[in-house]
Amino acid sequence: MDRKELELYLNDLLQAARFRDYCPNGLQVQGREDVTHIVTGVTASLALIEAAIDARADAILVHHGYFWKGEDACIVSQKHARLKRLLANDLNLFAYHLPLDAHPAFGNNAQLGALLGIEPKGRFGDDELGWTGVLPQATTLAAFAETVAARLNRVPLVLGEADRPVRTVGWCTGGAQGWFEAAVAAGVDVYLSGEASEQTTHLARESGVAYIGAGHHATERGGVQALGNHLAERFGLRHTFIDIPNPV
Repeated sequence: MDRKELELYLNDLLQAARFRDYCPNGLQVQGREDVTHIVTGVTASLALIEAAIDARADAILVHHGYFWKGEDACIVSQKHARLKRLLANDLNLFAYHLPLDAHPAFGNNAQLGALLGIEPKGRFGDDELGWTGVLPQATTLAAFAETVAARLNRVPLVLGEADRPVRTVGWCTGGAQGWFEAAVAAGVDVYLSGEASEQTTHLARESGVAYIGAGHHATERGGVQALGNHLAERFGLRHTFIDIPNPV
């Protein structure tokens, strides 16, 4: 598949132009023109780049790429090491941040909700990135947290009484703990995100809404996998998801 054709398709599918993001979305580092094998992963770390090179990939597709607002623009240190390996191996890097969170089918939130068995009901927050939904039946916070742990293969942080009833869920993957108040206003029983901050504990105690911090990395593995599988099916590309372990 031609690199430009792939870029245009992804930009259109994910509606990349409509998001006010913290980084450029799309092709961040140009490599070879012909793409037949795509490696997907959460973050474009040096470990993922080396794994993609070993897998003889033509392109890497990630959620966390490079060139974030406010970072040093100089190509030094770790940034130099990563870009050097990409350029030396003519390897394309595609990155989609908020567009990959938001997509109704291939997005991180859509994939996490499906994995946890939540039926989507609504949206909240900027660009409606936060989701709300209901579980198939009422359960307890402890039981729901066990489901989260089993399906994400990671023990989550749980703030709230273990036996409190849970049926309605708000969620947003990654570092979206700042939207906890919006989730409380949406009327959910529990809010799930990737990370927690110091103030998260106080809001959970004072609002009566439970909080689950299930891991930034763990909650954002689904989107790139789903998108990579879609590209493989639609265009006959080879797709390999490579998970670089990250406890955060």
